[in-house]
Amino acid sequence: MIRKHVVLAADLAGTVVFAIEGANAAIRAGLDLLGVLVLSFIVALGGGMVRDLLIGDAPPSAIRDWRYPVLAFAAGLVAFLFHTQVAALPAPLLTTLDAAGLALFAVAGAEKALDFKINPFIAMLMGAITGCGGGVIRDVLLARVPMVLVADIYASAALLGAAVLVLGRRLGCPPAVAALVGGLVCFTLRVAAVRYGWQLPRIA
Repeated sequence: MIRKHVVLAADLAGTVVFAIEGANAAIRAGLDLLGVLVLSFIVALGGGMVRDLLIGDAPPSAIRDWRYPVLAFAAGLVAFLFHTQVAALPAPLLTTLDAAGLALFAVAGAEKALDFKINPFIAMLMGAITGCGGGVIRDVLLARVPMVLVADIYASAALLGAAVLVLGRRLGCPPAVAALVGGLVCFTLRVAAVRYGWQLPRIA
């Protein structure tokens, strides 16, 4: 029961954060209200839907549970109506919110995969997919290179956070503790990567 509450709380919180981020991307791209709401839904729930289909939880939670789409659309609408205020938010705050959403989804995705008896390595990948999948779909729709392939330590931060959660669960840590530590690792790494310009190796 505790594990289900951990997954649900992280999923719902991440949904709100990423829905606002999706709305911001749509507004910057000049999309209309429908486009804003569609991107809010996709960014907030796309990764989780891909995860659910891959682990055999069909139909996905975002379709079965009305709270997910309602939160995504509501957050997108708020971002649209108050776009001036949202656009004025400082970049460090937006980075912090994005890192928080990534951390929440990474631990929720890995925890849910473990609930479905997925092996630990694949559970880590499911955490990364949950955190990054919606953003990849967003970038494809907006015809640009997915940010996770070029950003400062993004997908790898989600993967590490999920790995910490999986390791903690294997060591017998309570679900909430493992999720907290994994989320903090993901969040801290992502924020530090942006702050200090850390990058994975690439060919110049």
